[in-house]
Parts: sequence; structure tokens; C-alpha cells
Amino acid sequence: MKQNIFKSIADLRFAILILLVIAAFSVIGTVIEQDQSIETYKLNYPLTNRVFGFLSWDIILRFGLDHIYKTWWFISLILLFGISLLTCTLLQQFPALKIARRCQFFRTTQQFCRLNISTNLQHLSFSQLLFKIKENKYSIFQQKNIIYCYKGLIGRIAPIIVHFSMILVLIGAIIGSISGFKAQEIVPKTETFHIQNVLTNGQFTFIPKVSVRVNDFWITYTKQTTIAQFYSDLSILNGDGNEIERKTIFVNSPAKYNGVDYYQTDWNLIGLRMKNKDLVVYQYPLINLPTTSEKIWLTWISNNQQLDDGFTILINNLQGYCSVYNKVGEFIGNLELNESLKTSNSITLMDILSSTGLQIKADPGIALIYLGFLFLMISTLISYITYSQIWIVQDKKKIFIGGTTTRATFDFELEFLKLVK
Repeated sequence: MKQNIFKSIADLRFAILILLVIAAFSVIGTVIEQDQSIETYKLNYPLTNRVFGFLSWDIILRFGLDHIYKTWWFISLILLFGISLLTCTLLQQFPALKIARRCQFFRTTQQFCRLNISTNLQHLSFSQLLFKIKENKYSIFQQKNIIYCYKGLIGRIAPIIVHFSMILVLIGAIIGSISGFKAQEIVPKTETFHIQNVLTNGQFTFIPKVSVRVNDFWITYTKQTTIAQFYSDLSILNGDGNEIERKTIFVNSPAKYNGVDYYQTDWNLIGLRMKNKDLVVYQYPLINLPTTSEKIWLTWISNNQQLDDGFTILINNLQGYCSVYNKVGEFIGNLELNESLKTSNSITLMDILSSTGLQIKADPGIALIYLGFLFLMISTLISYITYSQIWIVQDKKKIFIGGTTTRATFDFELEFLKLVK
């Protein structure tokens, strides 16, 4: 009974069935937004108007469809698929490789009928034929008048490496799912932060108690005034506030420390620092206009305490200037850094306060996933190596010769014809 169970698990059809189930749930996890708030699911999947006639927010939460890749049943499917691959490797692939290494002699001439290509010769001697086969880098085994030759045995290892690489990828995915995390932080320039706004995490996730200081944030622009790149200068601090490591990050170039990656993702403007003619410094908050297609911020600077007279300031970049409008919306001019606006209050723009958007991510299983894909690429190259076999039997004055190959049949036929020509 145990043997039957293991053979069923190692069966290719069973592995394909499990893989299709995993793929189906992965598609569901792609369609349904993952790790969102309950309000988001109530809004998009209401009880009164069910999606596809049955899908509502209560079903999504009940069966864990809001975090499919972390549910026990999805991880169990991955483990079952991994067990199927491992069992297939132990019960089928290794025995097949062991058989391929053995000398498989043909004892009778009738066995040549089942080969892809075979013939009989009278004009060649045994020694001439063996010399030509040796030139083609075949391994030769002989017992009196029967010969067995093969080459490309390493090509038979490719399926084993494929299974091994897929198991590594699955293990890495499980480790990343149960112990990784992803967080998002919007941090003003010169501020220090801890990882707090965690978006997703696993059952065994450990959030590191590390402090990070944003030393600076800036944006570079092209000649057409479009954004070229975002930059954040970060410092990793120890418990005493001393700098351990420092790096300037930009898009697709994160900072890495103790398995945690810090990515540049977003930016924001939070305020303007001004001073008046009396050298009193004020800080005005900027409000983002979400209805526009591009990022635009504005603030109101009053000339009196009644707030009925003043200026509207608009800004949409970090190039060191902003646009000034009067209370009826007429454009007055651009105000640059350290430049004064000639009004009754004579204000001077001292600084544009910005914040950087950082995505903090840890995936302990990513190294295993990369290693698995490396072995998968190696197995793909190895699979191109053809495993070819040739049998020879000498019966009186006739020499019976035949062969077969796992791939590149046409090339093997050409090689075979050159041997017997």
C-alpha cells in the first residue's frame, strides 16, 4: 500500500493536477487585490451585488482570498507539489539514470528491429568500426562479439536538476511568504524613522528594530523639465544613534542592510519655509491637488490677520522656485529660493520642504529562489546534450549495427550514416 501511495504521488499526472490547482489559485490572487483593508473589499465586493454572482467580501475573508499566498492550504499545496517532485526524483529519475549507466548489450540480431535506425554491414571490420565510433567520443563496452556504446549521459541528469531547482524555488517562496514583510514610509527630509507602516507580513515575520535617517532628498530633471531620477540619501543608525552605513538610493538601486532592502518609490512636498521683513520664520503647509493629472501643491499666504488678503502659491517641482498668484488668480511671477517677493510684508522663500517615499522589503527566501532559477537555466543547457546509444553484434561475417537518441534525431542519423559509409 505504501508503494502504491508513493507511486501515485510520483505520477506525472498527479504533479500536473497539483500544479494546475496552484496556478488557478495564483490567478485568483492576481485578480483579487491582496492584503487590502476590509473597507476596500466591502466597497469592491458588496453583498448586494456579488461579483460573478457569488463572490462577495465575506467569502473573500472567510476563505482567506485576501491573502492567498499566506494561507495554510496554499502552502500545503506547494508542499504537496514539492513532495511529488521529490518522490518522482527518487523513485523514477535516479533509477532511470542508474539504468542508463549500465551496459545494455544486445544478445540477438532480432533486437535491432525496435531501434530507430539500424542496418547490417559486410564491408567493414570490427576494428575499423570501433575506431570510427571512438572518434565520435562514444564510451565503448565490449563482450566478445557484442558491443554497446553511448555518449551524452550528462543529458540524462537534466530532469533531476529541473526537479531540484523547482523544489528550491518552492522552499524559497514558502520562506518568503511566512517570514518576509513589506512596509511603506513617507519621511520628511532630515527626519529619522523606524519601520512602522507594515503593509504585509508573514506568520513568523520579525521586524528589525533599526533606525534610518533621511539626510537629503532631491530630484534631477531633463532639459524638457521632466523628471529624470529621484534620489534619497539614507543613513542606517544603531541603538545609540550612530551611523552604521550610508548610501544614496534611487529607483532600481536600493540600499541593503541585514537582509532588508530600502527602495525609492515616491515623493511629496509638505511645506514652504518663509521669513518676513522682520526676519520671523514661518512654515506654510502645502496641500496636494488630487484631481489633476500631475502633482501640484498649493498654499495660501495671508497679508493680514483676517486672512482675506494674500497670495496663492503653486508648486509642482523641486527645481527651487514656485509660482505666485494674487487673490483673484492673476499670475504675479515666480519666486525662487532666497528671493523676496515685494509686498507689504516682503516675504522671502527660504526652503521647500520635501519628503521621500520608501518601500522597505525583506524576503529571506529570495536567495533560494534565485539559486533555483540558476539551476533551472543550467538544466536547460544540459538538456540540449543528446544522449545517444549504439549497439553492434557480429554474426559470422555480418555486422549488425543500430542506434537511438533522445533528441536531434536528424543529426544522429547523419552521424550514423557517416559511421557505416
